[in-house]
Amino acid sequence: MDNLFEKIRDEYPSFSKGQKRIADYLLEHYDKAAFMTAAKLGKVTNVSESTVVRFASQLGFEKYGKLQKSLQNIVRIKLTSVQRIEVTNDQLDSQNIINNVLSRDIDMIKSTMEIVSKEDFNGAVNAIKNSKRIYILGVRSSAPLASFLAFYFNMIFEDVKLIAAAGSSEILEAFYHIKPDDVCIAISFPRYSNRTVSALRFVASRGAKIITITDNEFSPTASLADYKLLARSDMASFVDSVVAPLSLINALIVASTYDISEKAQHNFNELEKLWQEFRVYQDNEEN
Repeated sequence: MDNLFEKIRDEYPSFSKGQKRIADYLLEHYDKAAFMTAAKLGKVTNVSESTVVRFASQLGFEKYGKLQKSLQNIVRIKLTSVQRIEVTNDQLDSQNIINNVLSRDIDMIKSTMEIVSKEDFNGAVNAIKNSKRIYILGVRSSAPLASFLAFYFNMIFEDVKLIAAAGSSEILEAFYHIKPDDVCIAISFPRYSNRTVSALRFVASRGAKIITITDNEFSPTASLADYKLLARSDMASFVDSVVAPLSLINALIVASTYDISEKAQHNFNELEKLWQEFRVYQDNEEN
């Protein structure tokens, strides 16, 4: 992500006076600029909106929105939780937070539909179906997503292992027996965990297939993956929304079990008997 700042510094001598004002502002206040329109950024740097657009183009972005998205990704990775609150509080309408947050979630699902690779998605599904064992890894804020995926996969597939260890050494030990005919599904969103990246390097060294569910091509897990499933997860205060990633996981569950309905039906029939016997659900209770 620091490549953007390096590029700005490298290109700085060739900028016009107006572009240098933009560059100075971005380098010092990128957290604020990330959520400004081209017109607003032009206003605070005392240049025209067209100058801002040309500045983005000179940096290699086809439009200003692409530069803005790159800045937002940097913000999500670099800022502490307290700084995130300060930044996003400026963007939210305190009188209408629910509409603001839900509207952002809707936009993220729409954006995910545009960026997710159908080829990688289909490849991931085939890898899951053909694997001997399925490992699912997600730590910190990604842990609930990993748990959700493992909950449903355990009902269908015979050998699913959820990695929920806390420390790096425990995670590596959990992957000790992974083999080339296994698959690892790693879920990772900013702020990216070093434990996940270290584990995937080990998994790659063992020759197992890696599927990553992450937010963009520059994620540290993306370069290690055989199949990259991208889902938008922008900031909402100090937390990141997981609506789009969860929707993508739903699609992965459905697709991975789509043509094994007979096996799924058998499994659920057996589970229903078990749930009934041990009165797992409210509707199993006797009146």
